[in-house]
Amino acid sequence: MIGFVAKRVGLAVFVVLVVTLLVSWAIRLTGDPAIMLAQGAGSVTEEDLQRIRIALGLDRPFLVQYLGFLQGLLSGDLGRSFLGNTPVTLLVGRALPATLLLAFVSLLASIVLSIPLGIHAAVHKGRAVDQLIRILSLVGLSFPNFWLAMMMVLVFSIALGWLPPSGMEGASSLVMPAATMAIILTATNVRLVRTAMLETLSAQYVMVARSKGLRERVVLYKHALRNCAIPLITYIGLQFGGLVGGIVVVEQVFAWPGMGSLAFDAIAARDYPVLQAVITVLAILIVVINLAVDIAYGLVDPRIRTE
Repeated sequence: MIGFVAKRVGLAVFVVLVVTLLVSWAIRLTGDPAIMLAQGAGSVTEEDLQRIRIALGLDRPFLVQYLGFLQGLLSGDLGRSFLGNTPVTLLVGRALPATLLLAFVSLLASIVLSIPLGIHAAVHKGRAVDQLIRILSLVGLSFPNFWLAMMMVLVFSIALGWLPPSGMEGASSLVMPAATMAIILTATNVRLVRTAMLETLSAQYVMVARSKGLRERVVLYKHALRNCAIPLITYIGLQFGGLVGGIVVVEQVFAWPGMGSLAFDAIAARDYPVLQAVITVLAILIVVINLAVDIAYGLVDPRIRTE
């Protein structure tokens, strides 16, 4: 098991290095931040722009800038924002917990709903309850996240006045953005659980467990669900990674102060240090999540550890 984990950690470190290199190179293709900072200052000469580049450290060769970023990353110093000279570590430290909270609550709610619904649909295959669950999941998949988010605001905030429309002011502010993401995730997960359980329920060991007189709940959740856990772990891990890095739209609609909003503002201002830090931190999180999924494989299925 130690060798299995060490190999996965080595691959994860390599992926992070490649991602940071590509991000550092790609964001410099978006434009010159000196021009953005000089806007509104009246007539600006090329000498003025060059002074701004020197002050920001953008006059140095790319590899020197990249190695400096790596050194700062290892020491926990992500540089300073071009706007306001605020430490990037402070900005990321404020936004990351909000994004993780929203992603974790959304995914947890989806798992709690989708597993029993998917199992129930599989057990009652072809019956009315199965058809109803499949129709609801199809409807959920049809909702664009931005449309669903706006409908949430219109109904529960403006029309009914039950929940705050935006911001992060307590548990009530979390309900609508988390519900928006959870509905879409649940629609996918229900179909995945149903398909995996249908294949597992016809297996011989499930029939043997039932012939022993075990309770149906034990057969379904202890025997069948565990043996179809590999595809579920894979997809849920990918979903969490996608949630962490892909909830920009939902955060914008609800003015949620997370990494998506921070990245959006950094793109608009060509704030290289902030954008580079956001993408790098999210990439590290996604790599760590995938690493955890790989390790979970080894815990669930000993054959994977052996391989």
